Formats: sequence, C-alpha cells, structure tokens
Amino acid sequence: MKNERIEVDIKVPNQTRYLSLIGKIGEDVARTLKKYKGDREELAYHINLVLTESMTNAIRHAHEGDPTKEVHITITIEDKELCIKVYDQGQGFDISTLPVPEIRCLEEHGRGVFIIHTLMDSVSYRKFNGGHVLEMIKALQ
Repeated sequence: MKNERIEVDIKVPNQTRYLSLIGKIGEDVARTLKKYKGDREELAYHINLVLTESMTNAIRHAHEGDPTKEVHITITIEDKELCIKVYDQGQGFDISTLPVPEIRCLEEHGRGVFIIHTLMDSVSYRKFNGGHVLEMIKALQ
C-alpha cells in the first residue's frame, strides 16, 4: 500500500495580518489526521502556535517588515510525520546560539524559538536558495 502524502503550500505577503489565517490552516490540517493517536485538539493548538511564532520571526526579523517580500510556508504530512517549513529571504542566524529564556522574567519577545523547540521533535534552520528555511518536524505516532 502506497503511503499517503498531503502537502499544503502557502505564500502570503510579509504582513502580520496573515498570522491568524496561517495558524487556522495549520489547525485544520492537524484536525484531519484521523490516524493520529494523541489529542488532535492539542496538536492543532501546537501547530497554530509554531506557525504563528515562526512566521512572526520571518516577518519581523528575517524580512525586517519589508512589505515587498513574502512568507512561504509548506505543511507536509507523510510517513507518520508532520513537517512545517517556513522560508525567508533574510540574512539568517545560528539558531543554536540562542539562549534559553529565563521563565521567571519572560518578556513580550524572545520566546518564539524556545517555544518551537519545546513543541516540535526536530527543528533546524539552514541556508536555502538564496535565503533560509526553518524546518520543524513532529512525529505523529
């Protein structure tokens, strides 16, 4: 039996007003995973959160709010794995150098990558086609 593959490919303008839309698409994808043994509502919430956090980082930091750029997102489900990729055209940074935020004195910003690492099973950020891609993987077993 051939494995089923689902891929959602989205491109939106580099504007925060699209965060909710992308988060809701991620939630809907998570809710359709009939074979997922865990709590689909919790997974939907987590996918919404990592999508909005990663998009916010691309919009504000990688693209520095430049309205002429766009954010490209793919959500792929294949072989019991959900993979989210957020592409940017920014300068990039070494994701491993970010410090773990202190929980007792969290500010309004600076938690996104920490949250993403906490909720996903694998996170990487690398160069890709003149820009960068943040890849986030969640096992669906």
